Amino acid sequence: MAERLGRGDGTVEHVTKKRKIMLGLAGLALAASACSTQPAPGPTPAVSTAQAKVLFLGDSIAVGEALPLAAAFKAGGAGFTSIAAEGGGNVVGPFSDENWKKLPEQITSAKPTVVVYQIATYDWGTREEQQTAYEKLLSTTSGAGAKLVFVTMPPLKPDDFYQPHMAELERTPDVARTVAAGSGGKAVVLDAVEVWGSAYQQTKDGKADRSADGIHTCPQGAARFTGWLLTGLTEVLPGFTPPAAETWANTGWSADEHFKGC
Repeated sequence: MAERLGRGDGTVEHVTKKRKIMLGLAGLALAASACSTQPAPGPTPAVSTAQAKVLFLGDSIAVGEALPLAAAFKAGGAGFTSIAAEGGGNVVGPFSDENWKKLPEQITSAKPTVVVYQIATYDWGTREEQQTAYEKLLSTTSGAGAKLVFVTMPPLKPDDFYQPHMAELERTPDVARTVAAGSGGKAVVLDAVEVWGSAYQQTKDGKADRSADGIHTCPQGAARFTGWLLTGLTEVLPGFTPPAAETWANTGWSADEHFKGC
């Protein structure tokens, strides 16, 4: 089992079983090159790789994904900061009030060109609450001079904790698209179904892709997500060139203790 996201009572479950996974470079390179994405609407000034600054937001799923992303952006010479959070990181739903006390300053101080928000598994609420929060994130990001990229979350294998909120979570991509459609090109939605498929799948190509806990990613999945997102950012940031997978795939991040249940 992987480390569980924070519960509603503010506690976090820890499972002691740890397994370090090292993946072959060839498999990661193939996964990265096979990813595709949708073009972003609206003209965007060209930004070179060296000028790009990406701020990554999300929950503990995003924490794992940030590991290869950090390696990839470092290899490519672009700026990257992750403020993804274990047991939180959401902009609507439980704990979001606390997150919003610091989020505007975090976004502004990072001076990003792009803010990437992987929709969090805690984004619970009514459609109106979700849309208000996503619009607030958009206005905060735009105020910092950056473009907002919503990324849909991976499909879950819900346990008793998530099951009551699945209808709310399944609505989030549509809400994000509504906000992006009214943003005048300041926001875009990248649908990660291209990476994960429409249903939770623990293994892919004979290797662990998602954690056995039904929520988190394994190194292979995080690497495939990285290749896909890098490709997507070439549409959001004309002039951005993704680094080759050979430069970041086997740089040690896959042994991080965050990856459990793989």
